[in-house]
Amino acid sequence: MQLMLRFILTLLCWLWATPVSAAEQPTTEPLRIAVTANFHGTLQQLISRYQQQQPQTFLLSAGSSGALYTQIRQDAPFHLFFSADSERPASLEQAGLTRSGSRFTYAEGVLVLWSADPTLIDARANILFSQHFRHLSMAEPRHAPYGLAAQQVLTALELWQPLAQQQKLVRAQSIAQAYGQIASGAAALGFVALAQLKDSAGQISGSYWLPPAELYQPIIQQAVILNRAAADPQLLAAAEHFVTWLQSVEAVAIIEAAGYRVTNTAH
Repeated sequence: MQLMLRFILTLLCWLWATPVSAAEQPTTEPLRIAVTANFHGTLQQLISRYQQQQPQTFLLSAGSSGALYTQIRQDAPFHLFFSADSERPASLEQAGLTRSGSRFTYAEGVLVLWSADPTLIDARANILFSQHFRHLSMAEPRHAPYGLAAQQVLTALELWQPLAQQQKLVRAQSIAQAYGQIASGAAALGFVALAQLKDSAGQISGSYWLPPAELYQPIIQQAVILNRAAADPQLLAAAEHFVTWLQSVEAVAIIEAAGYRVTNTAH
């Protein structure tokens, strides 16, 4: 009996003295993530899978990369930033607003011309050249990388100026708003992210055309840990654990299935 009691006391002392990592003991404060609109749904899927392994809470704020970047520069309380480009995370890094060495590429976006009408867009996107539509929706190029890519495609096809002059281009605040305009029929067609269109079975409703990759600059989407997380050791550990998991085989499979290319690269 005494031997058993001594063993129990020794075990309790060992457990008391053994440190528990922040990943095993998540902070009660949620990780606040600013996420580009095109990746919002995919990030929700990733978090759902992650929370099956780690009881971490999250708060997501979705919008255009440009708008979120501005909020961060104005000291918005975010811990992580998932942008639709590499320039804005790099700019935050250069300004000293991020955890050193935390910037990495989490996905490469795929642009798609889409219509809710299953007969409107054919394999050669002839509807673009015929211009037999009232409105084409796209995210504002100044704020959204997918909007910039759409502008590059239309410019390469020598359609940007004609469509602009005819006032056929509708510039949405974000790619999520562009999607909503097309889905509702307010715009006959428009440019969105492939990841916005795939359902749980990987199918796409309506009609679509994938512009050749050489018509637009690669949409390299990067994420970074912000100083607001770096200032709190527990939050920092939670953010780093989540970022590391995002680069795992399990997470990459989810990102690719959603409609992105993945070439995880730290910077």
